[in-house]
Amino acid sequence: MSTGLILGLTVLILMILIVIGTPMPVAFGCCIVFLVATLKIPVASLINTGYAQTGSYILLAMPLFVIGGALMSNSRIGETIVDWFECLLGRVKACLLPVASAAFALFGAVSGSGMAVLSCLTPILYPRMKEKGYPKETVAALLCCAGPLGLLIPPSLAQVVYAWSANVSVLSCFLAIVTPGLLLTFLLAVVTQRIALRKNPALGVVAEKEPPRVYCKRLGTTTFKSIPGLLMPVIILGGIYSGIMTTTESAAVAAVYAMFIAVVVYRELKFKQLVNLMADAGVTTGVIMLNVFFIMIFSRLLLDAGIKDIILNILLSVTDNKMIIMLMVNIFMIILGMLMDDGCANILCATILVPVIVELGISPYHFAAILGVNLGMGNITPPAAPFLYMSSRITGVPVKSMLRDVMLILLLCYLPVLIITTVWPDFSLWLPKLVMGDKFTMF
Repeated sequence: MSTGLILGLTVLILMILIVIGTPMPVAFGCCIVFLVATLKIPVASLINTGYAQTGSYILLAMPLFVIGGALMSNSRIGETIVDWFECLLGRVKACLLPVASAAFALFGAVSGSGMAVLSCLTPILYPRMKEKGYPKETVAALLCCAGPLGLLIPPSLAQVVYAWSANVSVLSCFLAIVTPGLLLTFLLAVVTQRIALRKNPALGVVAEKEPPRVYCKRLGTTTFKSIPGLLMPVIILGGIYSGIMTTTESAAVAAVYAMFIAVVVYRELKFKQLVNLMADAGVTTGVIMLNVFFIMIFSRLLLDAGIKDIILNILLSVTDNKMIIMLMVNIFMIILGMLMDDGCANILCATILVPVIVELGISPYHFAAILGVNLGMGNITPPAAPFLYMSSRITGVPVKSMLRDVMLILLLCYLPVLIITTVWPDFSLWLPKLVMGDKFTMF
């Protein structure tokens, strides 16, 4: 068999295994066995490749961010942040929807994980909105679609993995996703507000205006209570952007700071709960690292077999227009995101597609922003859709009830952001250029 045919069969086997529900490490392991058998590759060198890749210093950030997110999810940080935003935006029509979007964005900047944000804020926000008459399917759809903001608001665990996989600057990747993340936050607030007001016009009645003294006192109280949570993104992002800390060091600071808040400030976590959280974080990290081990071996085999040149030739045989090529790449990534979890899709795209897009003259940092929005869409688009099913499980709203509003949000929020980010490189790259100055390079 020719190498091209072998690679095509490998991709087909992988897709079939994923569709039938095979665990990701097993699916990639089966594909590795197939490639080793057909291409007659020595197994010993592959084990060394996987081991060397998983020993990277930057990957230490993963368990630390997981621990920090778990600690914050089990403390009152999320509740105090929601209260603070509700105090600020209380006189906006259907105010809890913009509050939810803003809270998800800020908490994403604290935890680095979209799933941690969703599991923490949904039990806080959903009962409040349900009690005040918000359409439950719209609320569940917003919470589901806001979850991926944890992937687009730095520090993002997904971008740490992307930067490591693609061998590019983590800081530049963080800066590249800020503008798409903020635009998506704004669109989520506006679109879901319009949907909710159309379903329940009574939500347009705002609270009575308070005397300035009363409002200032209430704002001061909620701000004081939320200071521990609000300081966290300042400490983490300030340390990274100022150059005082590396990404891994900032993750360690985040974990220690979250532990201090949960145990000392709010005094909600007991020793036994802390041990259980650490154990859960260890299991989560183990699963991630197992995926990383197999995917890095798999991608190395594909690259050695010439997958980059094959993809490049296929794309250029269709057209040499960069925008059309990026459209095809986007469609491929959306389909990939629908089938895989964001971690696996992230590593696979970073290792295989980044060499292709660099060859086409597209910056890997521009691609980081595109990939971030794409993975966010994949997380809420069936059949995989982990955020969709998690939101349904926590809120109790059936998936079929919230699916219409989810599709509307995808069409009116995610798709415009993806298009703007793709066709306008400076939309995502202006901030890295501004902050890093001469230190920033496009490649």
